Amino acid sequence: MIACEDIAGHPDFRALLSLEGVDVDLRYASPDNFVGRDVYGGLDCAYLRREAAAALASAAQWLARQRPGYRLRVLDALRPQRVQEALYAELAGTPLALYLAHPERGSIHSFGMAVDVTLLDPQGREVDMGSGFDEMAPISHPEYEAEHLARGLLSAAQLSERGWLRAAMRQAGFQGIATEWWHFDFGDRVLVRRELPRVL
Repeated sequence: MIACEDIAGHPDFRALLSLEGVDVDLRYASPDNFVGRDVYGGLDCAYLRREAAAALASAAQWLARQRPGYRLRVLDALRPQRVQEALYAELAGTPLALYLAHPERGSIHSFGMAVDVTLLDPQGREVDMGSGFDEMAPISHPEYEAEHLARGLLSAAQLSERGWLRAAMRQAGFQGIATEWWHFDFGDRVLVRRELPRVL
């Protein structure tokens, strides 16, 4: 276990602001999120473990080569266990609880090995992904994209943007999940939970 307050000087973690081509706008450090308040409470969470940070930098470089002018924007990265518990408490007992890892099991975010990202266009605007970050609804699920396209709920342009994001992240070694277009894990989830220290 590592206290979040000790991360800044920890050799296994790297600051997101040190990564070239990566914009940082942590939504849980502002009221612009599903609970409507800053849940980090002054904690500096703009970090990932070094291996995940290096992969994110690689994804940003690939994107810059393949699609000049476009950049990655990080919406959430390291999420301490105490924050995961607070977020889960907001949704516990509702159908939306499926969108958050149970604190007992642990979120990959709490190990510094998961990141929530979107794309910025050459004008610095977030691209249209067809749903917002943390929009907890089927429209955000990659697993339903073909059906949503067929029904006109998502456009080909929106799916193309999601595809660019996934391509950048996957070629750098990240894996997406079935329920959130913005979420990517680095490394094997089972090994991460078993072998790496959780950030409190």
